[in-house]
Amino acid sequence: MKIADIVGQLKAERDKLDRAIQALTGLNGTQKTAKKRTLSAAARARIAAAQRLRWKKFKAEKKS
Repeated sequence: MKIADIVGQLKAERDKLDRAIQALTGLNGTQKTAKKRTLSAAARARIAAAQRLRWKKFKAEKKS
């Protein structure tokens, strides 16, 4: 083999490794995270009231 051929193969291998490294480092913490969804106080109150009604109904059926 000629030295030029070996150098060409080594450069090709280096390019493959560089692409693999870039792909792997791209996975490290650069993904977008979902925005945290928050509820308003009124929405929490509605949910709590609905849950209280469900428990009230459940306890009433349990007593019967």
